[in-house]
Amino acid sequence: MASRTVFLGRLIGLVLILYALSMFAHKQATVEAVTSILHDVPLMFFVGMMGLIAGIAMVLSHNIWSGGALPIIVTLCGWGTVIKCLLVMFLPPEAESGLFLEGLRYEHLFYFYAAFAVLLGVYMVYAAGCSQARRTT
Repeated sequence: MASRTVFLGRLIGLVLILYALSMFAHKQATVEAVTSILHDVPLMFFVGMMGLIAGIAMVLSHNIWSGGALPIIVTLCGWGTVIKCLLVMFLPPEAESGLFLEGLRYEHLFYFYAAFAVLLGVYMVYAAGCSQARRTT
């Protein structure tokens, strides 16, 4: 497996794990922060621009659709980031907050999203670690 895949798998995986653990520890603060951010139009545009840069960088450097689950998941994370940030930048603010808060039922499914992030993160870190171990032995 490519070293870029291993690096991005570890990076994204660790970020997901740490973010989700923070979500579990501070549910109400997280919900309030996300709600507040989604209603701040200039901040959302800035977040969308920064995320778009990161997403495009991932897509340009890692657009791999074969070779196992980890490379595909890393690629999907890049494309998902690009799509989400384009929605953030181009949707009207009301539609944006409606989609992310009500449409995806963020507060009601909060623990599901946090658990999914932990599980995905653990898988990515594990798969990247196993791949690295196979290459060095």
